[in-house]
Amino acid sequence: MSMTDPIADMLTRIRNATQAGHRRVSIPASNQKRAMAKLLQEQGYIEKFEEVEEGAQGSLRLFLKYYNREGRSVGVIEGIRRVSRPGRRIFAGKDNIPKVCGGYGISILSTNQGILTGHQCRMRGVGGEVLCEVW
Repeated sequence: MSMTDPIADMLTRIRNATQAGHRRVSIPASNQKRAMAKLLQEQGYIEKFEEVEEGAQGSLRLFLKYYNREGRSVGVIEGIRRVSRPGRRIFAGKDNIPKVCGGYGISILSTNQGILTGHQCRMRGVGGEVLCEVW
C-alpha cells in the first residue's frame, strides 16, 4: 500500500517515540527525510542519525535527545507539526517565513536550494514550501 504523506509519517513516528521515551526511532529512508534529519541534528533536536541498508529502500535510524527536568527525562523536541500537506500546500515568500514560538523553534522549508531552516532562508533571501515546524 502506498503512503500519501511520507513526511507526516516521519513526524508522527518522531512525535510518538518522544512521548513514549524511546531513545531511537526508525523510518523509511528518502533523500528529503535524510535532509530533514540532517537539519534536526545540526539544530540540536536529535543526537545523530544513521542509515541502515535493509531492503531496496533502506531506513534511517534517528537517535532522540533528552534532558532531565525535575528528576524525569523530557524530550528536546517538545512539539513537531506538519504545515504543508498534500491536500493544502503552504508556501512562504522570503519576506513572510514563519517564526516558530517567537524564534524559539525552527521551521523547515523545501526551497530551490534544498531543504533549509527558516533562518537559513531569511539569510539567503529565498522562500519555499513550509514542510514543518519544530519546537
